[in-house]
Amino acid sequence: MGKLTDILAAGGFGGDDFTKNWQSTVAADEFEPLPTGEYVATIQHGELTTVGSKDTPSYKLTFRVAEGDHADRLFWHDVWLTRAALPQAKRDLAKLGVTDPTQLERAIPIGIVCKVRLALRRDDDGTERNRVQRFEVLRIETPEADPYAPLYGEEDATDAA
Repeated sequence: MGKLTDILAAGGFGGDDFTKNWQSTVAADEFEPLPTGEYVATIQHGELTTVGSKDTPSYKLTFRVAEGDHADRLFWHDVWLTRAALPQAKRDLAKLGVTDPTQLERAIPIGIVCKVRLALRRDDDGTERNRVQRFEVLRIETPEADPYAPLYGEEDATDAA
């Protein structure tokens, strides 16, 4: 087992600073679900996964709220990949340009900005969760180019050796 001081030194905290910060920091409140409403959000990630005790197949989308009081908060949407849910899955995935299921195995394009309608759902145990009712793609933003990236076709200095 590693020592706390060893891993903190590697992470830039430097032992004593972490301890002082720990002692003076107030613990964060638990995140509550986002309020019901419409949000402008960017899709951060999409991944194939299974959910629950029955391992229900899903394509899980991670959204990040882009503006407003809840900017930078995350929420998720499972696009169920079952026979019964296939019509809804095709509808939602078509909005993202997915026309063939093999596309789900590749990374989702970055910069997809959506208008998302969120609702609150209460589970059987009383836990409240966000549920995406619907979303529409507003635009696709082109990420800024990295000014330090090599130009297309430019030889990498490490390759020249």
